[in-house]
Amino acid sequence: MAARQRQWARLGSAKTNAEMTAKETKEFGKLTPSGESLLEKIFDSQHLSARAHDRILRVARTIADLEGSSDILPGHLAEAIQFRALDKRLPAVSF
Repeated sequence: MAARQRQWARLGSAKTNAEMTAKETKEFGKLTPSGESLLEKIFDSQHLSARAHDRILRVARTIADLEGSSDILPGHLAEAIQFRALDKRLPAVSF
C-alpha cells in the first residue's frame, strides 16, 4: 500500500506507474550513470524497442517504490530487466 501511495503522490490519485505516459516515464524514470550504462548494454545487445525501454523503466520505478526508494538504483533496474528476460526469454543479466 505504501508503494501505491508513493505512486499516487507522484502521478495523482488513481494512476499507477504502469499507466505513466512516455513523458512521465522519462521524468520519473531517471537512472544513475551505472543504471544508464546497464540499460544501454542490454539494449545494444538485445536490440530492444523504445516501448521495451519504457516498460523496463516503469517496472524498475515500481520496484524502487516497493523498496521505499525515491531513486531507481541499478539493482532495481537489474531486477526489472530480469523480469523482462523471463517474459521474453532474454539472456540473464548479472549485476
